[in-house]
Amino acid sequence: MYYVYVLQSLVDNRLYNGYSSDLKKRVNDHNTGKISVTRHRRPFKLIYYEAYLHQQDATAREKFFKTQWGRSYLKKVLKNYWTGIKDD
Repeated sequence: MYYVYVLQSLVDNRLYNGYSSDLKKRVNDHNTGKISVTRHRRPFKLIYYEAYLHQQDATAREKFFKTQWGRSYLKKVLKNYWTGIKDD
């Protein structure tokens, strides 16, 4: 399985998306600073993921999430999540 995931930085609330065949390890790598690109934005919270059987499907979906259409899709799908943040 390949996973496309979306992380939210608890420092600046910005999102980061990627893909991995080992989701738990990858999220842990982000949170322990092993991923240099996100090291300064940790800790992270996993807020969304999708599973795919083929790597090509996962990488295509990851690319989509990095477009304006993909960000709009996530905003719609996570509508209740974003509303809940304001209530916390």
